[in-house]
Amino acid sequence: MSDEDDIILSELDDAELVEQMQDDLYDGLKEEIEEGVNILLERGWAPYDILTKSLVTGMKTVGDDFRDGILFVPEVLLAANAMKAGMAILRPLLAETGAAKIGTVVIGTVKGDIHDIGKNLVAMMLEGAGFEVINLGINTDVDKFLAAIEEHKPDILGMSALLTTTMTYMKVVIETLKEKGIRDQLIVLVGGAPLNEEFGDAIGADAYCKDAAIAVETAKRMVLQRAG
Repeated sequence: MSDEDDIILSELDDAELVEQMQDDLYDGLKEEIEEGVNILLERGWAPYDILTKSLVTGMKTVGDDFRDGILFVPEVLLAANAMKAGMAILRPLLAETGAAKIGTVVIGTVKGDIHDIGKNLVAMMLEGAGFEVINLGINTDVDKFLAAIEEHKPDILGMSALLTTTMTYMKVVIETLKEKGIRDQLIVLVGGAPLNEEFGDAIGADAYCKDAAIAVETAKRMVLQRAG
């Protein structure tokens, strides 16, 4: 948009500003997102409303377009980075207001695997959807998963793998959870390029998630089912 520089966020009304923020998030414009969040806060918006109406809605479009092949990883990472900047402002405020948290997720890329773009995207979108997310990073072994489960008592364990050689490690983690007698306390979600539904079933996961958008939908649905 050639007239991008002419848009003064503070002069937009609330509805226009929210729409502009969704566009800015889509375009990965970090400073604009920070500015937009601060303007809405000054106008008396609740942190949770800013999160859900501007950031989450914007990120859902990003997730959908990524799934449909309209956006690619670099653009998604820029959008995720802009979302992160907005979340950095909102997170302490959300904690203060005790905004309803859907659940807690421990997520990591399994041992031997150093791919984290997809996993980070899932983590960001889960956070945007109202989950507390503990992101363990890459090359996560079973002990690291267990320590995080013990410390954070999550509702969901998410595991990612991008290599056919590392995806089998997910089974090791699930079998260990069974041995420890805690498998049934967790919803186990798995994802990554070489996986499919059959593999998820075979290793005893609760669900295989093809992409970030599906991961968020599945996580919400399964946590609500449990609560219900």
